[in-house]
Amino acid sequence: MDDAATARRLVCLALASDPALEVVGTAANGRQALDRLDSLRPDAVILDLEMPVLDGFQTLAELRRLHPRLPVVIFSSLTARAAAATLDALALGANDYVTKPRGGSFEASLRHAREELVPRLRALCAPRHLAGAPPAGAPPGSAPIARVRRGGRPSHVEVVAIATSTGGPNALAAILPQLPADFPVPILIVQHMPPLFTAHLAERLAARCALPVAEGVAGEILRPGAVRIAPGDWHMEVRRAGVEVRLELHQGPLENSCRPSADVLLRSVAEVYGSGVLAVVLTGMGQDGLRGSAEVLRAGGRVVAQDADSSAVWGMPRAVVRAGLAEAVLPLGEIGPEIARRALHGRRGGEAAA
Repeated sequence: MDDAATARRLVCLALASDPALEVVGTAANGRQALDRLDSLRPDAVILDLEMPVLDGFQTLAELRRLHPRLPVVIFSSLTARAAAATLDALALGANDYVTKPRGGSFEASLRHAREELVPRLRALCAPRHLAGAPPAGAPPGSAPIARVRRGGRPSHVEVVAIATSTGGPNALAAILPQLPADFPVPILIVQHMPPLFTAHLAERLAARCALPVAEGVAGEILRPGAVRIAPGDWHMEVRRAGVEVRLELHQGPLENSCRPSADVLLRSVAEVYGSGVLAVVLTGMGQDGLRGSAEVLRAGGRVVAQDADSSAVWGMPRAVVRAGLAEAVLPLGEIGPEIARRALHGRRGGEAAA
């Protein structure tokens, strides 16, 4: 939904390119949209936050009251103000967002809308428990379903690397506040987001938890307890320099159609920290993090994945689980305590490390 007729036409044309999707209706404002929901019965809603009569936030609040499980995708501008508003909307219950095209021809704008909207809507409208063979790119010999082992003896953790996409901001907002102020190792995060959005995400997370959260900076030395988020449009890696480990940022080729990419980060932490890596794959679309998780296991590290029921989209964790790479598959509410348990093991009360 958007108050601009041109934007509505763009979205309609973009979705018409996929035979699995049908636009059942449009609305020029939030009140009109809410009035038509019961008759149209959509499987998902595309929502602009800036609308007359009833704005996007008021509309979203009413949508969540009347239809708590109806997927909602925010159609957002790529500006600092819009980034902050979009994160507010995600916190209020929106499932995902898509950035509006920035200039260019109508054909380029249409291509952007199609590439961004179609896969998100297909993922959000699909059943969370997806059946089928292991995903393309799964390591040779991978199991069709992971054996889930919970509560085992944790290994010594030197770094936590978190990979997430759709639903990630809310998942991170649930996990990070559960970690204590004396958390003993750095936490590195790849959240699929464009520039500006990752900076606002870091600010919001920093305000909610006891750990220092910021975007990663090239050359920065990793410190215990520091949480660093890969900036939008930059891959983030780690490099050892003597006894120190520093962050490295670059704009190398996209991986899994992503920059930043979780695979890039996970490969580098596996190389630098070896068996000291705890990788955590959270809710998200696609399979970014699959190959990187295989590298973590190959180096002796461990992988934890979010379960289907608590994921907004069980894509990234599903790929890891079905490839047999996840040591534990946990609901969102248990992941923070599990990270703390593993990282603090052997560091409190004089207990010997595993």
